[in-house]
Amino acid sequence: MEQNITIRIGGNEYNLKAKSQEDEEVIRKAADSIGKKINAYNNKFPGRDMIDILSFVALNESINSINLKKALDSFNEEAESLLKDSTSYLDKI
Repeated sequence: MEQNITIRIGGNEYNLKAKSQEDEEVIRKAADSIGKKINAYNNKFPGRDMIDILSFVALNESINSINLKKALDSFNEEAESLLKDSTSYLDKI
């Protein structure tokens, strides 16, 4: 069920479509998270242009995304290694 929703980011409203209730929740949480980061950067760097603030937010989010991907890749490698070790152990029994 597609639903029209409106979110606010950096003082601007955006009309979006959420494919499900779960998508709407994720979109709203993301917009809220961005809003909090914008406020934090506005407090840290008063008088900066909104483009600068949004650039800081985008950089921060990108860094977090890259770090999470690295951690996930590491966990996946460890899981594969554990699976290989346990399969090898069970084959020897």
